[in-house]
Amino acid sequence: MEFLKRPMKFAFLWLEGWFDRFFGPKWNPFYCLGALGYYYFWIVAASGIYIFIFFDTGIPQAFTSTEYMTHDQWYLAGIMRSLHRYASDAMVVMVLMHLCREFAFDRYRGGRWFSWVTGVSTLWLVFSAGVTGYWLVWDKLAQYIAIASTEWLDWLPIFGEPIARNFLASSHFDGRFFTLLVFMHIAIPLFLLFIMWFHLQRISYAKVNPARGLAVGTLAMLFVLSLVKPAISHEMANLAEVPGVLNMDWFYLWAYPMIEHLGPGFMWAFAGGGTLLLILVPWLPPKKRRPAAVVDLKNCNGCTRCVTDCPFRAVNMQPRTDGAPFREEAVVDPSMCVSCGICVGACPTAMPFRRASDLVAGIELPDLSVAHIRAQAHEAAVPLNGKDRIIAFGCDHGCDAAKLGINNLAFVPLRCAGMLLPSFIDYVLSKNLADGVVVSGCREGECHHRIGNVWVDGRLARERDPQLRRRVPVERLLKNWAAPTDRRQLFTEISAFQARLRDLPEDDAATRLTLVNGGKTDGTETSETAA
Repeated sequence: MEFLKRPMKFAFLWLEGWFDRFFGPKWNPFYCLGALGYYYFWIVAASGIYIFIFFDTGIPQAFTSTEYMTHDQWYLAGIMRSLHRYASDAMVVMVLMHLCREFAFDRYRGGRWFSWVTGVSTLWLVFSAGVTGYWLVWDKLAQYIAIASTEWLDWLPIFGEPIARNFLASSHFDGRFFTLLVFMHIAIPLFLLFIMWFHLQRISYAKVNPARGLAVGTLAMLFVLSLVKPAISHEMANLAEVPGVLNMDWFYLWAYPMIEHLGPGFMWAFAGGGTLLLILVPWLPPKKRRPAAVVDLKNCNGCTRCVTDCPFRAVNMQPRTDGAPFREEAVVDPSMCVSCGICVGACPTAMPFRRASDLVAGIELPDLSVAHIRAQAHEAAVPLNGKDRIIAFGCDHGCDAAKLGINNLAFVPLRCAGMLLPSFIDYVLSKNLADGVVVSGCREGECHHRIGNVWVDGRLARERDPQLRRRVPVERLLKNWAAPTDRRQLFTEISAFQARLRDLPEDDAATRLTLVNGGKTDGTETSETAA
């Protein structure tokens, strides 16, 4: 799958970078494709309710009532019809782009399979809702869709009589047909809404609303499009004639020419096989999963921070089982854990300063422990010298600072920037391991693990626990969110940071330790720093 994912990923990153330049991360539509899908759903629902007020079932009432809305009451009902149409098309685009983007960024396997599979199931519902909407207009396009759809269904031996016969002549069906279509056109979106809610059940802090500016801007765009190019119908359906030239909605109706030219059997194989393939993609091939986070009850005080910060609801609190004087303990569900380490960065016991006992946090990644990260920082510091020494803690999925070729910079890799406890910054500076610290991760709005960089922003801004201590010299800290395509940006910022470090006043390890300890030192800490 890599031969598909790699070019798709870098295409998305390149496009997102340009949108960032023009709109900023907050208004970048690529960062909230799912939220925009939700937003367009509500536009479709609101405009559909208004249209339903004027819609009349029956033959020819379905067509004439639609024409009344389009032409006689164009200033409101006609605009609503167009808005209904274009928001539906936009929803299709958002759903498909969201699906492609999650695939490209490899965010559909392991603990994320549930969201992928439920997301794939929405495709059938989205297209079914749109197709029934086109039937309701009962123009020549609706006639074509009705005949092609029923012939496609008739290919399966599940009906006693071919249902396509109902469209051989107007006398074969009546207004009850449109009553059934209205019911389906309302029931399918309601079921779709339930599946969309179900889709988010394993995701914490799901983004279901785009930024206000983006929402207003896209709504204005759809409104202008509705004025400039209003949705109009074909001529009224006439079952005595074969529809000729039709203006197709290629967002919803792209499959119908394929049914006509390739046959219903091929399309059933294409639809069924394609759906099955998409459902099985998370296991083709199976993802080699890293060990899930584990809880060490000797160091867990039941603070609930790991539960609050986990993006995938993989950690929950349960009654204490070890007799310790705490009410609850953290428990990890390995099937939902994606091994991002964000829970480790939230744990107050993951303190690198610990010397009285082994450095074991209340929650850890077995293959990347806090003690190992501390050891890596010490090892990385050995070859550094001068006044511009930098240790960079970076996310595996962001821009790799180690490949920038910057002198006097050492890189300590993390699963996610959110894995870094702010006390590590204190530790590196107070122990004189480096003159500055860089925290880097995925591009803003593009965190591979969803909200890792958001939590880091809050911790370093001292707005979220565990917080960066106020006594840490922030002029020796650089935070940068950069994608693999942003190497030049990261190189420039780190080089400028090194220049600023060289211009800072001289200080020794004891001075930095004084800063970290709030102006107090003791012999033990000073001797450790000197060592």
